[in-house]
Amino acid sequence: MILINLLPHREAARKRRREAFQATMLASFLIGLLVSVLIYTWFQGLITDQQGQNDYLTQQIKALDVQIKEIATLEEEITALQARQKAVEDLQSDRNLPVHLFTELVNQLPDGVYISSIKQADQAITMQGMAQSNERVSEMLRNLSNNTPWLAKPELVEIVASNLSLSARDQRRVATINLRFQLVRSSEAKAAIEAAGSAGTVALAVGK
Repeated sequence: MILINLLPHREAARKRRREAFQATMLASFLIGLLVSVLIYTWFQGLITDQQGQNDYLTQQIKALDVQIKEIATLEEEITALQARQKAVEDLQSDRNLPVHLFTELVNQLPDGVYISSIKQADQAITMQGMAQSNERVSEMLRNLSNNTPWLAKPELVEIVASNLSLSARDQRRVATINLRFQLVRSSEAKAAIEAAGSAGTVALAVGK
């Protein structure tokens, strides 16, 4: 009878299986490590690209902020230039305001109203004079309020009844008046005239 010792063979088989398992585990670890490195590298690439885009957007935003500030500065300069231009135009057009003032006073003061003094402070006019009756004063106020675009906001400051001596035998009862109103700038008066003309044209068209 022949006896065969199989222990070394079994031990060798277990050793081969253990080595194969270890090799498999090592290979799995290496593959996992490689995959992890690849994923990490991919994410780092994404982060780097995103950071680059963020930096680019930040630069563009800063450039836009600079442009916005420049535009705001230009708008302020344009507004200031327009204001200066309007001031110059108003000064040029307002040179004829005294002419309009006296023309309107001649046209709007009713008979029986006389001017003794006129004072001007910028656009404010103070006028003193006499009227033959209170009715004349009321008519004058209506005319100044409604009939002229060059004069506005008439206000009767004071009215005092007094006697006017024309001669030793001729004593007349008069009203001494103190009046103030606003002289309208040429640009505003012309705009009111144009608006009134347009309204009149529309009214005529509707009437037809």
